[in-house]
Amino acid sequence: MIRAAATALILLALAACAPAAPPQGRAQTELTALPPMKMFAGPTIRRPSRSNADIASDFLDLSFALESGRPLPVFTRFEGPVTIRVLGTTPPSMLPDLDRLIARLRREAGIDIRRVTPDSMASITIETITRAELQRAVPQAACFVVPRVTGWADFRRNRRTAVTDWTTLVERERMAIFIPSDVAPQEIRDCLHEEVAQALGPLNDLYHLTDSVFNDDNFHTVLTGFDMLVLRATYADDLRSGMDRDTVARRLPMVLARLNPAGLVRPSQARPPTSRAWIDAIEVALGPRASLSRRQESAKRAVTLARAGNWNDNRLAFSLFALGRLSLGREGDLALASFLQAGAIYADNPDTQVHEAHIAMQLAAFALSSGQAQVALDIVDRHAGAVAEAENAALLATLLLVKVEALDLLGRSAEAASLRRDSLGWARYGFGSDAEVRKRAAEIAALNPRRRPGANRRGAT
Repeated sequence: MIRAAATALILLALAACAPAAPPQGRAQTELTALPPMKMFAGPTIRRPSRSNADIASDFLDLSFALESGRPLPVFTRFEGPVTIRVLGTTPPSMLPDLDRLIARLRREAGIDIRRVTPDSMASITIETITRAELQRAVPQAACFVVPRVTGWADFRRNRRTAVTDWTTLVERERMAIFIPSDVAPQEIRDCLHEEVAQALGPLNDLYHLTDSVFNDDNFHTVLTGFDMLVLRATYADDLRSGMDRDTVARRLPMVLARLNPAGLVRPSQARPPTSRAWIDAIEVALGPRASLSRRQESAKRAVTLARAGNWNDNRLAFSLFALGRLSLGREGDLALASFLQAGAIYADNPDTQVHEAHIAMQLAAFALSSGQAQVALDIVDRHAGAVAEAENAALLATLLLVKVEALDLLGRSAEAASLRRDSLGWARYGFGSDAEVRKRAAEIAALNPRRRPGANRRGAT
């Protein structure tokens, strides 16, 4: 999977319009001596709220195709206990995050899985390398998983052979996951969740999913209740590696009835399939290779295709979100209108609270930059809880730093100073290096009208 890590990058277009004076006094001191990194204590588990019929359909689509659309002929999983080892440089947060993930997989998905020493042969090998080396081999990938290899050297020897071809797999015995060691702790954790889940189970992504990491919109960054249900079903005794789609389809209703009885009484709300044309448009819009003009046009096309398909759901909202991002600094009115429309769609679905929070961050930034401090404050307060529940430290830090500047603009300097330290602790987990944390904080400070050259220091409303 290709994971995007652009939570606050889209503030750049706004920040660039307003050169900021450097933070002064206590704010400058805190940016010089950053507080300790903060980490989430534990997940908030929400059971999936959809019908078992819809979950079964999603399970089959996730398990019998690759992200490219290539079909998989048979169902595959590990048969027997699963072990994980880690090779390469391990940043301080990596092993604790991995151990928390393994504990969740044992508890919530019922998988017999444990971590072993690096010198032990394991079912899953996680190897860390530099981001540059990883992307030389697989451009645009933040991290990825490969079958039948035991490490980076093994992958390089076999990368263009049938050894690493998922479609030839009948049973999973050896998997390797490659993760960059020189990125933010949150990006490493996100890669662990997504790639370990793929090594164990589904290999596809579905854009219509609202409650899953198996969606390339990347709004969910840690495994959800839906994901754990899918993994628990994957390892149910009723299923075996080598089964074809029809056999799994016949057995799956009984599996889900046992694992998720609440889903039996919920009505189906099946959504139309996502067209390849829309996926292609979104991939161009979000990819780095096309010009900004072409990317914006692709986002507009995605919006048009979603509306033509009557997808008044998260896919239309995501199209509008992409269009809003790509219109910042170019067509401000279009960007704001796109964010407002996307936010309204996300607000209609309780499963898309964290999606709505991404929109809220944009709207809070707009409000702050225009001097509407109380509006920015209210937006942040409405959405920070959902972001913390989703364990997205990068987005949480961004929202809190916007709130810091809003408090400063209102003249509430003591509250701003206290919150700044808290937000910088989350920023260290979400953004990584001290230099990156300071850069992000400075970008958000640039939105504060009081920090612009020549601004007076009176409070605002």
